[in-house]
Amino acid sequence: MSSTIAESAVISPEAVLAEDVVIGPYAVIGAGVTIGAGSEIGPHVRIEGPTTIGERNRFVGSASIGTPPQDLKFKGEQTELRIGNDNVFREFITLNRGTTGGGGVTTIGSNNFFMAYAHVAHDCHVGSHTIFANNATLAGHVEVGDFSTVGAFSAVHQFCRVGNHAFIGGGSICTQDVLPFVKTVGNRPAQTYGINTIGLERKGFPKPTIEALQRAYRILVRSKLKLADALDRVEAELGEVEEVRYLVAFVRASQRGVIR
Repeated sequence: MSSTIAESAVISPEAVLAEDVVIGPYAVIGAGVTIGAGSEIGPHVRIEGPTTIGERNRFVGSASIGTPPQDLKFKGEQTELRIGNDNVFREFITLNRGTTGGGGVTTIGSNNFFMAYAHVAHDCHVGSHTIFANNATLAGHVEVGDFSTVGAFSAVHQFCRVGNHAFIGGGSICTQDVLPFVKTVGNRPAQTYGINTIGLERKGFPKPTIEALQRAYRILVRSKLKLADALDRVEAELGEVEEVRYLVAFVRASQRGVIR
């Protein structure tokens, strides 16, 4: 199947497109852009390079992809954006390239769903199977784990981490790391509201694992133990559960502290 490119689209001769890529009206594809097989670029989408886009990605329209970082220290250095496979990017998405001070690359995994107006800033690393609701926003240098959800009109502060299977409720402001498996909601301060039991059940987590995470959460958040002591107790009592070990390791690796 040959590429389908609208007459009004502007494609740099230095862009590399797979044979079956679809490019909509008034799209602009710049130099240094590579787009993989089965991808669809909707109308008025702008993609700057260096950007590498995998297979079967869909950009619905009016998105700004691979544009320079919104960082006053950026002076035009060679940085990039890398996107995996099977992602959906809805209207007015903005994804920025990295900065040399942050490693030089912004990465998006696979099977993610970005709703309208979501923003991923420079040097962020988004995993796979995530959901970004409308206007979900990441500042620079944010890490987002697999299967997590960032609610509508929520913002994650620079250098924060969002754990695997985390759920951030709409309108939240997260200025510390967001615990994996946990529901986090609120605006200065955000707070946790227990393990996301329904979400984990829908994803097929076995009941014993969910119960172990619930016990770990109660020790970590609801007990009056100091954080280090709570982590030691969780590890001693529930350390045989892989997900609990990940939770403990996530908290111990935190540089900004975690939302509890």
